[in-house]
Amino acid sequence: MAIASTRLKFRVVPGAGRSEIVGRYGEAWKVRVGAAPERGRANAELLDVLSKRLGVRAAELSIVAGHSARDKVVELRGLSAAEASSRLEG
Repeated sequence: MAIASTRLKFRVVPGAGRSEIVGRYGEAWKVRVGAAPERGRANAELLDVLSKRLGVRAAELSIVAGHSARDKVVELRGLSAAEASSRLEG
């Protein structure tokens, strides 16, 4: 059986008071992260927040678009789009 691979869109707000998944933002998910957007810190924190909420290892997540932008596309291996959305709604 093939392992599911899903791509999800995120709007990331760096430098927030706390890291959290805020909810839907159009077709994307809005996520606040406490890290500043420098040297990949905000990206690393985004993947950490998603890993914990989705219940997957960080190695199963990768940013495939938007490395230096607020709008990002993250590829997730091991969950379907429906299961990922259910867990993000949390």
